Amino acid sequence: MDIRHGRSILVLCTGNSARSQMAAAFLARYAGDRFDVYSAGTEPADAIHPLAIAAMRDQGIEIEGKPTDYREYLGELSPYFLITVCDGAAESCPAVWPGAVERLHWPFEDPAAAEGTDAQKLAKFREVRDEIHLKIRTWLRTVPGGIREES
Repeated sequence: MDIRHGRSILVLCTGNSARSQMAAAFLARYAGDRFDVYSAGTEPADAIHPLAIAAMRDQGIEIEGKPTDYREYLGELSPYFLITVCDGAAESCPAVWPGAVERLHWPFEDPAAAEGTDAQKLAKFREVRDEIHLKIRTWLRTVPGGIREES
């Protein structure tokens, strides 16, 4: 595992297949020059959800790779910020993460639980994506150094 030392952000969700992937991608876009950004799951899925990929592609962001188990980072990563984006991860993540300076909990609805047509499901992923995007942009304005605007 190639983890650079310095300030980092770890975003946790249960499956690491949608919400945490989207949040990490937005964090990397707006604060990747100041933080190393990682995402993981407490019970990682086999793959990133295809509708999460599609929703982020709408924003010009490619998310790829494989969901990661949070245990891969225990003892390896001391995140400055540990952010949980679902209640399941908040409950099953260790109460104390070694080296974490600040722990934040931002519960977002699980878009993978959406029912209906493919178009309705994609609409839910876009809705949650937009909520995550707004939360991150708002939060980053409170972090020293502000927010890096898109180029």
